Amino acid sequence: MATETFEEIVADFEFLEDWEDRYRYVIDYGKAMPGLDEALKVPATKVDGCASQVWLHPRIEAGQFSFEGDSDAMIVRGLIAVLRALYNGLPVAEVVKVDAPAELGRLGLNDHLSAQRSNGLRAMIERIRLVAGEAG
Repeated sequence: MATETFEEIVADFEFLEDWEDRYRYVIDYGKAMPGLDEALKVPATKVDGCASQVWLHPRIEAGQFSFEGDSDAMIVRGLIAVLRALYNGLPVAEVVKVDAPAELGRLGLNDHLSAQRSNGLRAMIERIRLVAGEAG
């Protein structure tokens, strides 16, 4: 059920044998993501439950889900970019059907994130599912 962009990340991860290389990949992926406009970094877009500052700004256009996001932590910014690859472009009704923990598990992220980062990642996924669920 993952997008083609997410499948490309999975394929790239298969070539990266050690976690440090994968960690760098996630950070670089986040660096390549466009930043979120400062005007959108408001309490309504802030995600609670994250150790760092995180903002997600979802959009639904023509029945398709997408979001922009940003964080003050490089690895979290990378995780946002990975979530964008997983969700952006899906029909809004499909967003809630994505088994994000299983998909992210294909990258081995579950085993290599601190408890705080894992909680933050879950909070971001919950926010995405909530917005899509309300819109669907």
